[in-house]
Amino acid sequence: MDRHPISQEGYDKLREEIRFLENERMPEIVQGIADARAEGDLKENTEYHAQREAQGMTQAKINQLKTKLANCYIADKSTMPKGVVTFGSVVTVKNLDDGLEEKYEFVGPGEEDYLTEVMKILTSSPLAVGLLNKKVGDKVEVEVPSGTLRFEIVQIDD
Repeated sequence: MDRHPISQEGYDKLREEIRFLENERMPEIVQGIADARAEGDLKENTEYHAQREAQGMTQAKINQLKTKLANCYIADKSTMPKGVVTFGSVVTVKNLDDGLEEKYEFVGPGEEDYLTEVMKILTSSPLAVGLLNKKVGDKVEVEVPSGTLRFEIVQIDD
């Protein structure tokens, strides 16, 4: 599996989420299981089963976040090449089919946000993979699940 770049802030955010789940959320769940178990018959104890399910889901989330971190490396945006699309770049592209311009920032796992003015997309997404290492003026065709997108790179902010 390829390792993906992540900013120090993104790394810290994932570590904090893992810390919260392991040190605060999980002990609450364990206490909830103990309290439910003390009520008696476990076969008909819905609170016990709900707490056990929450425990399993929380552990799965912890494992998922740890796997994300294990497959990342902290990248310093200031050391990335200038003038080409790389991790940390904010890229303005013009859709060659409808003429609309969009802005994307290429980020690591846990940093993505699709609801901002400048969409933060993963460097491993099909769109990012198609635009990485391109320069201003380059025309690109990107295969995405919904079809082929055609863009021209208008601006790169490093």
